[in-house]
Amino acid sequence: MIIAHEKQEEELMEEPLSEDDSDDNLPPEFIPLLRLSSNKLKSLGLQLGSNELRFSCTTKLQGTAWCTSHVYLYKWYEQLVISDIDGTITKSDVLGHVLPVVGGTWAHNGVVELYNRIRDNGYRMIYLSSRAIGHSHTTKEYLKSVTQDGKHLPDGPVLLSPTSTMRALKREVIDKCPEEFKIAALTELKHLFPSPNPFYAGFGNRDTDVVSYKAVAVPTARILIIEPYGTIKRWDSSRLEPSYTSIATDSVDYMFPPLPFQ
Repeated sequence: MIIAHEKQEEELMEEPLSEDDSDDNLPPEFIPLLRLSSNKLKSLGLQLGSNELRFSCTTKLQGTAWCTSHVYLYKWYEQLVISDIDGTITKSDVLGHVLPVVGGTWAHNGVVELYNRIRDNGYRMIYLSSRAIGHSHTTKEYLKSVTQDGKHLPDGPVLLSPTSTMRALKREVIDKCPEEFKIAALTELKHLFPSPNPFYAGFGNRDTDVVSYKAVAVPTARILIIEPYGTIKRWDSSRLEPSYTSIATDSVDYMFPPLPFQ
């Protein structure tokens, strides 16, 4: 979950689930909602950046089961850099779905250094994947495990598809339309921010990533496509960058100039 702090005179309205999803037997204070009001969000006492949430369910037979999630509180003026995961951080689309399970990182060289320098210049990283939500834990653990030269990927929200693993694989591999979920997720995220466009740049590796980023108005000059062997090109140009490392070393301050507010 991502929240834009100090949004200009606009509240995030409560949005109840559809009639099919709601439970008429629940008292009003327990009716499930897709979005909380601004007052309820404020009552959580969130700190800027990442906040851990814990959900629990207790039954007489099975005791208490729980899971954790994270909610991110950002300033309304933040500039966001989107990064696909499979084929963009990892070296393969399909293997990206199974590597978190079987182990191994297999990430493009230099991606950690570049993303850290982008973060250091004041931008927020957003990780996006058409992986199923059931892979949330393993995906987050995978991102934490990617280490290069003693550094880790910057922390940031991880947006995953709210579908089953088989449906996610079918959409990605067979139907070849992962942009459907990505466009919807990025559109929801964009609406949290009052600025005309919070998206500064986007990293991807497929034409569908370009479609997704263009649909939410990521500037075409800053849509960066990673080729299978690690070279990088701007979508609107034939110019190639040799690697993530070359951008981090030679041109990161030009492509991602330090922001005046950090």
